[in-house]
Amino acid sequence: MGNFPIQTPVGVAEFYSDDAWIEGRAVDQLHDVAGWPGMRAVAGFPDLHPGRFGPVGGAFLADRLYPQLIGPDIGCGMALFRLDLPRRKLKLDKAARRLEALETGVDADTGAAALAGTCAAQLDAYGLGTLGGGNHFCEVQVVDKITDPTAASGLGVQAGDLCLLVHTGSRGQGAGVFTGISDTWADGFLPGSDAAESYVALHTAAQIWARVNRALIAGRAAEALRCEARLICDAPHNHLERRPDGWLHRKGAAAPDRGLAPLAGSRESHSYLMAVPKGPPEALGSVSHGAGRRYDRAAMHGRIRRVKSELEAMRKTRFGGRVICTDRDLLIEEAGSAYKDAGAVLRDLEAFGLARAIAAFAPLLTFKTSKGGRG
Repeated sequence: MGNFPIQTPVGVAEFYSDDAWIEGRAVDQLHDVAGWPGMRAVAGFPDLHPGRFGPVGGAFLADRLYPQLIGPDIGCGMALFRLDLPRRKLKLDKAARRLEALETGVDADTGAAALAGTCAAQLDAYGLGTLGGGNHFCEVQVVDKITDPTAASGLGVQAGDLCLLVHTGSRGQGAGVFTGISDTWADGFLPGSDAAESYVALHTAAQIWARVNRALIAGRAAEALRCEARLICDAPHNHLERRPDGWLHRKGAAAPDRGLAPLAGSRESHSYLMAVPKGPPEALGSVSHGAGRRYDRAAMHGRIRRVKSELEAMRKTRFGGRVICTDRDLLIEEAGSAYKDAGAVLRDLEAFGLARAIAAFAPLLTFKTSKGGRG
């Protein structure tokens, strides 16, 4: 196919090539959502994979609100920071021990102060400063390659620099919002209704909570590593956005921050910083947020043996990095082989004019959990 999205009569734009690894069930979900009442446009990206209520890796424009398209982790996103720590001073064993501080959240006073003055102050501060389970992580990365020297220089980033990528969301706060509305969202909430106004208010609070959470985690990680962290971009990918032409729902589709967005790889592949232009309107102002799953969590348990040698091998990467994850199930479910090739996702995004790579990052230290719990 050419570098133009496949357009169907129901307004589905598919921004991936024939070579992309896309499970048929995910495509079915994408087209199913396009038929929901009030749906105006749907976009699917090359990290597309099946989800619970709809596919992950899509953006959906409707005349009403569908909380199920956002899901429980409201405000989940990825924030990229530059660390002022020279690569030669990063000792992996010592850094791994220091990052164990991320296992516990900030104290109540610190959490309350971080939320003060925002609408998120109405939410409980419990859990702030923690990652949670699933595919969330805090990763120390090294800039392995610069592909756009001008853009990288403008951001103060050069080859060999250390960066921090934080992927997490609103933890139990967003989950509480979602479960609190039960299944009354089946046909969507009409704008202006009590249900819609209530959800928007709680959604906004949870989204701010999630952004504060990423900043706190980065600050705590930098403190543990004895350095400073400077934000490059923070791009949410599970959220609702009000637009003049309707309500835009993003599920695993990133909203660029000042024209930038991270593209997360796996433990065995590069991650990227992307420049995101305005792009075609069919993309709904969105872009892929990561490589996307190739195999679901249940399937991974059938692909990897729970033997000590294989588990230990997964705690090291081909880049010479380390993975801190004492939860064996999580280690298997989040193995590098569970994910697509982020480089292939990036090539599709570039071919469709949705993004341009600025830099590639290799993982050095990936923190998930040090106590065996999923959080």
